[in-house]
Amino acid sequence: MLGALEPAAIIASDLQRASATAAELAAVTRLGVTHYEGLRETYAGDWQGLTHTEIVALHGEQYAAWKRGEPVRRGGGELETEVADRAAPVVLSEAEKLADGGTLVVVSHGGTIRTTIGRLLGLEPGHWEALGGLSNCCWSVLGEGARGWRLLEHNAGTLPEPVLGDDS
Repeated sequence: MLGALEPAAIIASDLQRASATAAELAAVTRLGVTHYEGLRETYAGDWQGLTHTEIVALHGEQYAAWKRGEPVRRGGGELETEVADRAAPVVLSEAEKLADGGTLVVVSHGGTIRTTIGRLLGLEPGHWEALGGLSNCCWSVLGEGARGWRLLEHNAGTLPEPVLGDDS
């Protein structure tokens, strides 16, 4: 379905799942994939590899603070703002290389995508969670509007359709 958008470029996290997903799209589009460490998922320190139940049992207070929206280094890992600090510049740099109307596909991970979208939209970090999660193999669509980036679709599984409005 994304191949039908005729992307001009594909960039991806260099981690295995995102890289494999990008390779599938690359095979359909006959484009190459450029991999970036900056698009990796949030590093969650001691939380890495734990189940939700284990995290709550071992790090309950830290988990509760994170769920309240407090800036927390989960398990001693990265803050969400640090993830956006490394990922958003990669996306912006690659988007600037596109010809007018060109489509960039970014293949990454749910947390990284959410924080990057939040940063691109100019949302305060405390509001990034409002974007919600991103299901596996779903996508978000951003476009440039008159006043910056706009979120056109989120957690989509179908091709985007034009949004009709009076603010073109």
